[in-house]
Amino acid sequence: MSGELREPTPGYLVWRLSIKWRVAVDRALAPLGLTHAQYVLLSSLLGMEEAGCRPSQRELADHTGLEALYVSKLARTLESDGLVERVRDPADTRVVRLGLTDRGREAVTPAIATVQALLTRLLAPLGGLDDPRTATLVRDLTALVNTPLDLPT
Repeated sequence: MSGELREPTPGYLVWRLSIKWRVAVDRALAPLGLTHAQYVLLSSLLGMEEAGCRPSQRELADHTGLEALYVSKLARTLESDGLVERVRDPADTRVVRLGLTDRGREAVTPAIATVQALLTRLLAPLGGLDDPRTATLVRDLTALVNTPLDLPT
């Protein structure tokens, strides 16, 4: 071994940034009694509701990128905490629709502000949220997120 470290790969940097972000959000939201995963579910649910949707657990899982079983477990926990309501769809009783309770809205509102402050700190080296470099980053990350990674069998 030569003792020289190689330049980090893009995959390594994506992994490191995702871990750094998750840890920072978990730490910032802990005083509010939320985890990063709970925040993702609640804030996504709020956004979908504001767009006029009452998503099913499956639709919320697809939207967030979380596993459907994990969304189901999270939704049950958040329901028992009074933050989310789960209702069977009258048209298809296999489908569970999710909605925020008033308490859920009250919990997620300061959490969104907290995460927004973190995002502002994260994007400062690129010039901030409104900088063209950030717009390029968002475009590039969206392309990567939308790229299928399943290996051919």
